[in-house]
Amino acid sequence: MDTIEIRRRIRTGEHTGPTSGISGDKVQANLAILPKKYAFDFLLFAMRNNKPVPIIEVLEAGEYVSRYAKDSDIRTDVPLYNIYKDGELVETVDDITSYWQDDFVTFLIGCSFTFEQAILDAGINIKHIDQGRNVAMYKTNIETESAGIFHGNTVVSMRPFKKELVDQVIDITNDFPNMHGGPVHVGDPSAIGINNIDQPDYGDAIEIGEGEVPVFWACGVTPQNVVLNAKPEILISHAPGHMFITDINNEEYKK
Repeated sequence: MDTIEIRRRIRTGEHTGPTSGISGDKVQANLAILPKKYAFDFLLFAMRNNKPVPIIEVLEAGEYVSRYAKDSDIRTDVPLYNIYKDGELVETVDDITSYWQDDFVTFLIGCSFTFEQAILDAGINIKHIDQGRNVAMYKTNIETESAGIFHGNTVVSMRPFKKELVDQVIDITNDFPNMHGGPVHVGDPSAIGINNIDQPDYGDAIEIGEGEVPVFWACGVTPQNVVLNAKPEILISHAPGHMFITDINNEEYKK
């Protein structure tokens, strides 16, 4: 299925779930939409925190068509959106047309689903994809570098792998520095402030089996965590795991 058809299926409500594994070799993107008055601070925040917030495109105020996705509409082409007002999640919707403002600036942020495809291409299974679940994501004690109103801690995604595969997985993901790159932590979750691995803050719990090691990557859900501190009057983001699908080949982001 090509990306135009995937976006059409999302737009019409035929696909409503997480997007992990559905776009093959095409880049998926996290989403952050803010009023223009916050755009510089957010862009500076992203530049200072490229690991969790790697920007791949910025749409100017009022624009909603990505140059990297033919016939796309940012307002309808994500399966689920989170609406935050004054730092509080107020609604999750499948269409943000009614919320749209002419001063909205949209940021598309690199997504770990890109390196997931590279892991799969290497013949390594990924547990949450095999189980048809969303990836597990956690708030951590890893601080970001603040910029303007934006400050807070990094969110990570977790995937368990057999111990003997961890080094190979690290090497694969290091090849995608603008898609979160290599992991920020391997092993003991408590070392990065995760007290209960069975209760993710976002996504679905994934069991860590015997002989498996949890591996953690910086995650594009970080802006949603940071907005809890910044409290702008509105921020619209993707619901975790529900991405915007572009026409860009993953290989274009391989170093």
